[in-house]
Amino acid sequence: MASLEDLKNENVDLVSPCSSIPLVPPFRTMIMCVCCVDAAILVPGDIISIKLGDIIPADARLLEGDPLKIDQSALTGESLPVNKMPGDSVYSGSTCKQGEIEAVVIATGVHTFFGKAAHLVDSTNNVGHFQKVLTAIGNFCICSIAVGMLVEVVVMYPVQHRAYRDGIDNLLVLLIGGIPIAMPTVLSVTMAIGSHRLSQQGAITKRMTAIEEMAGMDVLCSDKTGTLTLNQLTVDKNMIEPFVKDLDKDAIVLYAARASRRENQDAIDASIVGMLADPREARAGIQEVHFMPFNPVDKRTAITYIDSDGTWHRVSKGAPEQIIELCRLRDDVSRRVHAIIAKFADRGLRSLAVARQRVPEGNKDAPGTPWQFMAVLPLFDPPRHDSADTIREALNLGVNVKMITGDQLAIGKETGRRLGMGTNMYPSTSLLKDGDTGGLPVDELIEKADGFAGVFPEHKYEIVRRLQDRKHIVGMTGDGVNDAPALKKADIGIAVDDATDAARGASDIVLTEPGLSVIISAVLTSRAIFQRMKNYTIYAVSITIRIVLGFMLLALIWRFDFAPFMVLIIAVLNDGTIMTISKDRVKPSPLPDAWKLNEIFATGIVLGTYQALATVLFFWAVRDTKFFTDTFGVHPIGESREELTSAVYLQVSIISQALIFVTRARSWFFVERPGLLLVAAFLIAQLLATLIAVYADWPFAQIKGIGWGWGAVIWLFSIVTFFPLDIFKFAIRYFLSGKQWNNVFDNKTAFANGVDYGKSKREAQWAIAQRSLHGLQQPEASGLFNNENSNDFIELSEIAEQAKRRAEIARLRELHTLKGHVESVVKLKGLDIDTIQHNYTV
Repeated sequence: MASLEDLKNENVDLVSPCSSIPLVPPFRTMIMCVCCVDAAILVPGDIISIKLGDIIPADARLLEGDPLKIDQSALTGESLPVNKMPGDSVYSGSTCKQGEIEAVVIATGVHTFFGKAAHLVDSTNNVGHFQKVLTAIGNFCICSIAVGMLVEVVVMYPVQHRAYRDGIDNLLVLLIGGIPIAMPTVLSVTMAIGSHRLSQQGAITKRMTAIEEMAGMDVLCSDKTGTLTLNQLTVDKNMIEPFVKDLDKDAIVLYAARASRRENQDAIDASIVGMLADPREARAGIQEVHFMPFNPVDKRTAITYIDSDGTWHRVSKGAPEQIIELCRLRDDVSRRVHAIIAKFADRGLRSLAVARQRVPEGNKDAPGTPWQFMAVLPLFDPPRHDSADTIREALNLGVNVKMITGDQLAIGKETGRRLGMGTNMYPSTSLLKDGDTGGLPVDELIEKADGFAGVFPEHKYEIVRRLQDRKHIVGMTGDGVNDAPALKKADIGIAVDDATDAARGASDIVLTEPGLSVIISAVLTSRAIFQRMKNYTIYAVSITIRIVLGFMLLALIWRFDFAPFMVLIIAVLNDGTIMTISKDRVKPSPLPDAWKLNEIFATGIVLGTYQALATVLFFWAVRDTKFFTDTFGVHPIGESREELTSAVYLQVSIISQALIFVTRARSWFFVERPGLLLVAAFLIAQLLATLIAVYADWPFAQIKGIGWGWGAVIWLFSIVTFFPLDIFKFAIRYFLSGKQWNNVFDNKTAFANGVDYGKSKREAQWAIAQRSLHGLQQPEASGLFNNENSNDFIELSEIAEQAKRRAEIARLRELHTLKGHVESVVKLKGLDIDTIQHNYTV
């Protein structure tokens, strides 16, 4: 129902149905016309009427009247309705569950919360990190080739006055051999195979490049309801507060179950009956006479039944205020009940009260004896059985998990406490403010928080955007329309098991199994895939430098023209078989991975330069010396251009493809066993290359067979020059890490500032390293907070390490209070704390 716009005039002639006498001006009058109109023509300022079952057509502010219960699941994802008082705002797309009131429209269309969410989805268009990396690597290779070709052109034609065709052949060698033509194919095949592996683990990939981004994910924003929790209310039996001495907690749950329906259950009835071992126990041994269902006026349910002795009873459960009024409790008992309710509310638990009475009259309409208040039951949405372990494992992998929930702040903190992820959470009102919030900038607040509560789609989008601005790779899980903007904005949008079509459409990965454990498996698999892609990328950059520099030096120093066709053979054999790296055996990184382009380019330049110089050395030894002839007794080939081409071809082919065994390993190449397919591909490719060099006699390619003697010599030379590659790899990594400067200025005796020349500090570092090596705990946990060089010994990303500390502090704070310690011992030993009669003091 909606009204037309208010009509206000200074002078209005109002015609009465019973008289044609106009009213005398200057009376101000208002004509209110109540009618049903299309929601599309609503404008701000219109008055709408909201009643039970209505879908609110626009954002509005409630006017005077009774409170409403509003279902905001379309916006927040939380299934339980929230209370809205006069003056509060209600949002388009939500549903009225209880009450009736009028409201004034404040926003329509794309200006509503729901409209803003849809607009955010449409306006988000992220460029993936993978595309940026491929562009950077491609530009590097092209620039390297361009520089090499420019140098050749400048030297060959103006200086050396080479023939035009010979110069073109040399330029073609650099162009064909330098461009990593197989890179897009190898990387795509690697991600495709990884995508198939992820699907077997319960994660379907919609965008393959999301695999690479998941490997670098260091922040995971997770929805609470249905992802971290089961999305079903449960009674926490350990926290039930009984008010009748002769009843245990199981009996109280049974009474509450009797006041619940076994069919057509709501969420509360299902949670109560679900606490029984068998739902049939709720009606076992009794005869139901009458059941009063829940209604918004009485706010309780009640059952009248006859037990096996023929005695009539009545049990009621419902809102504590209604049960207190029903039982007419004394003031002191009422205060005790309210204190328990307040305690539950502080921990984010909803309260439910249970009462009973006898009905001696034997009539369902009889008032019965006075009601007896039995207990207060706490209701909560329990965490999944694997959520706590999954979050702990995520923190160990350097991924910080933030809870993003539309529920209340207290509920979010209680869930975080139960999951061991810390309680450093904030309401959504702290997100969209400029400047500092509680003395902390908003960006830093979001980065350090364990979660946010009461969020709407715009808030989730803002959280993801600000984290991305802080250079984090952000993953976002969601299941509803309200999550779609954040899923689209995040680097990795993850739709959970029972997600809506809108959430799946905006996501990059769709889970087919519930919970977060699938995500952790996907992270480990993605990191393994990333390692394969990174290994190949370093290999490809090294080969580009190696081809460009090596053949450029041969062409300019000795005027040796290598055949372009043989470079093509190298590219086909080596790049074709190197695709088996997509099935290589690798170890996932313990930390989030990233495309460290400086490391990739530096490693590629150094390793490629070394291999190019090795080829130059080999060519010089073969052409200008008799070293190989005198040492191994092979025939000289220095004067035969065709045989020189065959020898250079085999040496370049072997040592180039063998480089993959160096780049794929973080340690020595022989320590990390490669995959069988990769080894087989290398052996097959180099066997063919050896056969070509030994037997081929191709005038068009300007090569001639050199025999098995030279083949064996070249293999021996390649093996000898292969071993130093690992040393160069370690040296590059060492210098890029910056630790060499620490060694120079802090650890070395000559430059130490301490009175003992740094001896004690080096001993302390050695002790920490040894304890870590043997899996021993550090002597002081506080050392994690004040160790100035902790980054050298604790390999966790900073944000995940901070979250891990907050979770540990929250756990210790609870464990080391008296109540927490006693409850832990009781749960561990399976005791009933109510039967323990002795006193305990601090």
